[in-house]
Amino acid sequence: MGEVTEEIVVVNTLGLHARPAAAMVNTVLPFKSDVHINVNGHQVNAKSIMGLLTLAAAQGTVMTVTCKGEDAEEAIEAVRKLVESGFGEE
Repeated sequence: MGEVTEEIVVVNTLGLHARPAAAMVNTVLPFKSDVHINVNGHQVNAKSIMGLLTLAAAQGTVMTVTCKGEDAEEAIEAVRKLVESGFGEE
């Protein structure tokens, strides 16, 4: 079972609000790996929309994403692509 951690910066103007949080959940749900996001010491399960919203991750926020499981590499790549795309908002 693999584990990968990467820092990813929120690039979209409105940050991690409801629609991007839903997109994050939809992105990570198909993966078997556990996906957690940590912002300033506050860690949440990326498969929980309510947890993601509590991060209050504005534009420029550095998120530490940790994926642990058999498909961890694929999961973190999917998260990176989603965030770097501005959650499809820009």
